[in-house]
Amino acid sequence: MRHFGHIAPEVRKRLFYREPCTFTADSPAWLLSAALGATLYSPATRERLADDILKQAGRGVVSMVLCLEDSIDDADVGPGEENVVRQLTTLAGLPGADLPLLFIRVRGPEQIPDLVRRLGPAVRLLSGFVLPKFTEERGMPFLEALATAEAESGRRLFAMPVLESPELLYRESRVPTLEGISRAVGKYRERVLALRLGVTDFCSSYGLRRGPDMTAYDVQVVASVIADVVNMLGRADGTGFTVTGPVWEYFRVQERMFKPQLRQSPFLEVQAAELREKLIEHAMDGLLREISLDQANGLLGKTCIHPSHVLPVHALSVVSHEEFSDAQDILHERGGGGVLRSAYTNKMNEVKPHRAWAERTLLRAEVFGVANEDIGFVELLAAGLGD
Repeated sequence: MRHFGHIAPEVRKRLFYREPCTFTADSPAWLLSAALGATLYSPATRERLADDILKQAGRGVVSMVLCLEDSIDDADVGPGEENVVRQLTTLAGLPGADLPLLFIRVRGPEQIPDLVRRLGPAVRLLSGFVLPKFTEERGMPFLEALATAEAESGRRLFAMPVLESPELLYRESRVPTLEGISRAVGKYRERVLALRLGVTDFCSSYGLRRGPDMTAYDVQVVASVIADVVNMLGRADGTGFTVTGPVWEYFRVQERMFKPQLRQSPFLEVQAAELREKLIEHAMDGLLREISLDQANGLLGKTCIHPSHVLPVHALSVVSHEEFSDAQDILHERGGGGVLRSAYTNKMNEVKPHRAWAERTLLRAEVFGVANEDIGFVELLAAGLGD
């Protein structure tokens, strides 16, 4: 699989100075953690789950989570487990099928070895498990269960803990909770692919919900948690982990908002259509701003609950030619430091302070590609949509 692999080779050649690399579920963890991109969640109870997975892979999705936790009713956990096993077994019987990285979000640690056993040979399609409401106390049993399942199946399995607990949100318990999480994931470092932020649960603790014109960073109680998570768990000194961006909840402007006007006159019909387009752009603008702020705050990739969010995340993850040029110049300067004028002659590149940024940028360039000089977000988005 590869990012933008669903578009024609001749189109990729026009868009990219360096095309995204190819990778598989068996690629090194450092590559997969950067390549997760927009991780699309789907309820595990969907009747046509196998078809959905194939369809989304054909649209450029490279990582999916089949959710047995908050997205389904408590009474549907058993049927959901049966459905996941059945649907993955169906997919395992399709030789040569192009599939994304697949993860299962579980509720309890006992589900991990149980599902792995029930999957049997189909476990080869599974890349790991998403662990909810992760703290040291609650998370260690999940990680131990993952290790057991891996040993029994012989299949490499990754964990993606979700950081969403009230203990992490509340100021008086945040630092001890982060220290505990650090100990837990540090012990199983080779199996923790990424840490995921559960911002919806954070907002819930205070009865908050951000609107389509606000990002997670505009909600200060949430922004402070993101900052502390990155501070303690996302460092660039070799101790940090990939931390992914929070979910964006909005994906459609309801038609019923405009139906009364549509019945009144052609003039108002035009007005309603224009207003609807502006509102759609407004909602999209919130998503784009949040993706940009995710990246500026050290996050990579994003949790997504709607397919329309995937391409914007991937398009904004492509490294610009200017960023690539700066990163190469910084890393090629192997001396004792110093300051370089950028090849674009518009900024200072300071070798020592910017080195970690340059290393991360070249990793992102490997998995998402480098755009040609005249290519920007709009061109990448249009090509991905087939326009």
